[in-house]
Amino acid sequence: ITDQQEIVRKMEETTVKSQPDEVIIPEQKQQRIIQCPIPPPAVTTAYLILRGAILNVVGASIADVEVTPFQATFVKDSPLLTGKFGLNLGKKCGTLCELEIPEDANGQRLLWNAIERVANRIIQENLAISVFECTSETLISTYGDSLYMLDSNEKKNCRKKMTEDSLIKCAYISETIFSAIPFGRTSPVFPSTGCLSSIRLDTQSNLGCTMAAGSKARKCEITIKFIAESNDNMILQSSSSIGMLTTSLEEPVDPRLLHSLMEKKIRAKEGEDFIQATAPAMENLSVEERDDNKHVVNSSLPTEDCQTQQAAENTNSNEADNSNTMVVTAFEVKGKIDYNRLVINFGSKLISADLLARFEALTVGRGKVPKLHRFLRRNIFFSHRDLEKICDCIEANKPIYLYTGRGPSSGAMHLGHLVPFLMTQWLQKALDCPLVVQMTDDEKFLFKGEYSDEDGDNLDYFRQLTMENSKDILACELDPTKTFIFSDVDYVGTMYPNIVRIWKAVTANTVNGIFGFDGQSNIGKIAFPAIQAAPSFPSSFPVVLNADRNSDMACLIPCAIDQDPYFRMTRDVAHKLVPKTHPLGGKPALLHSKFFPPLQGATGKMSSSDPNSAVFLTDTPEDIERKIKEFGFSGGRETKKLQMELGADLEVDVSYQWLRFFLEDDEELERIGREYGSGSGEYWSTGKVKERLVRCLQELVGEHQERRNQITDETVREWMAERSLL
Repeated sequence: ITDQQEIVRKMEETTVKSQPDEVIIPEQKQQRIIQCPIPPPAVTTAYLILRGAILNVVGASIADVEVTPFQATFVKDSPLLTGKFGLNLGKKCGTLCELEIPEDANGQRLLWNAIERVANRIIQENLAISVFECTSETLISTYGDSLYMLDSNEKKNCRKKMTEDSLIKCAYISETIFSAIPFGRTSPVFPSTGCLSSIRLDTQSNLGCTMAAGSKARKCEITIKFIAESNDNMILQSSSSIGMLTTSLEEPVDPRLLHSLMEKKIRAKEGEDFIQATAPAMENLSVEERDDNKHVVNSSLPTEDCQTQQAAENTNSNEADNSNTMVVTAFEVKGKIDYNRLVINFGSKLISADLLARFEALTVGRGKVPKLHRFLRRNIFFSHRDLEKICDCIEANKPIYLYTGRGPSSGAMHLGHLVPFLMTQWLQKALDCPLVVQMTDDEKFLFKGEYSDEDGDNLDYFRQLTMENSKDILACELDPTKTFIFSDVDYVGTMYPNIVRIWKAVTANTVNGIFGFDGQSNIGKIAFPAIQAAPSFPSSFPVVLNADRNSDMACLIPCAIDQDPYFRMTRDVAHKLVPKTHPLGGKPALLHSKFFPPLQGATGKMSSSDPNSAVFLTDTPEDIERKIKEFGFSGGRETKKLQMELGADLEVDVSYQWLRFFLEDDEELERIGREYGSGSGEYWSTGKVKERLVRCLQELVGEHQERRNQITDETVREWMAERSLL
């Protein structure tokens, strides 16, 4: 306001003058100028990639969707390279897109995974980013009503008269996005998508990613909070071009290149995968079941890994119908297991041949072990998170440690329980590193404990199971000088500071969404995931690993893939518990195994609750023979003639599948598979294969029992003693 008389008039209306003839004229306020911080090139580039990834997954036209203003969260989150923005997809479950935006937490998690995979695929493809500058008039004359490419704030600015200094800076990534760049001409952009190493979505924090959809939502909106990481090697190669617009264009992008982006259709394969993974299963669920956050996938979809995804052919029709649905949660595994589909839905990665060769060179190649473990050779441990970064640590001689565990639910462990510990024993020897083993007696009491007025609770029962199960674990020939085994009930106090930090970082809604808890769950169940997460951080072991909050020791966890939900949660908050120098940003790396199938059919996983589905480590040689011969499901044919003509179906034959787990000799296994699968040679029949399995298991279990008999309660207490392993 420049008119002093107008100022006086307004003040007279609201202010009581101290002197009737005195006019008080305040000093004119300086105009407030808000300067928007300029995003780093990694943030700007990630914004463009994600904007395209979302639209390609949900099947929306770039001309229909309105974008909310970009939020410069990288300022507060420094040194993390973060950003936040939203997309308005219409009403209800997305009237402006082809894909139906899910209302339930599980469906939304799958959609976040799909978007993140598309974004990182675009990074891997190293697509060129073309940039040009023009006025709003040029945009409209070239592309028609092109204000769709701007966010809501930019649209307002474009309606005003443009000057030469207010040009719009635009970017185009082939088959991905055509968009204005946040904060205008001064925002730097990388010359290609490969200048980023990864994009991660923040789906866990209170201010992270959100989806609003459904009849109760005012509008359908996706809000994205992301964390970008730069690819230093690629940036170094392109350093002369960053900020200089080496991919700049003298003329705007040819409008014909935008035709596919203007269509309302799903353009990313990951979007189609999402529909296949959710729609069939959802059709078979009631409304109440859809709200239950269990991981349900239709397993009748085409599969690529058929080693352990078959069901017994002699079940009745009702059982067959039930077996067609794969259920994999942290607490339940059933149905046909499609491991490729599971990897897609969980967001992990298959272990590639190149990565396995690299890992072999760093273990076998260094003379630590004679060869890769059969579980790795045969793709039984098949999936991973950040194993390549563990390889980086090994190559750089940075310290790592192993973490695995056991929930003591029965006095006798079975062969399925043995799998992760056999793998862990090999890893400990191959990597020459310390190992911590968590015994979750607290978890088993929280989930299976009982109370009566007469006898009280049975917590001590699970503590005793910890002692008995520990003997089986120690009998796996772990290194006593490098192994610390602990009971949660006894050791939780030392881990408590980290447990509290995890509780603070993770919301109850997040835990309920991941694990399916509800108002009927006791508070211990909701609190427990943080306890299982805590050993992922070296500072939880100040004596055992000589660690504090400044320790940057990386953690590798071998486990069955159904335990992955615990560590997805852990990885999302890990950066808050470690120093910035941590090679994985605090995230634990994981090696996932397939499930060990029960005797009656290679579906789901072996269970202690059905003694005839499992071979226990306490079974006698006679028990083993009886169970294999009576209950082992056969893939052989109905008659000798058919068997010799067609051979056995190895994919459904439990005896052959079990030999894949426990028969060490690769050549013998190959011979059995060849002869049994063709109905010829020594192993032409089911009986011959079962006999070989019986001998294999009798030898394995017998040797284990001999070692276990040498382990006393005092031996276990020695391994549980808190001492330095370094």
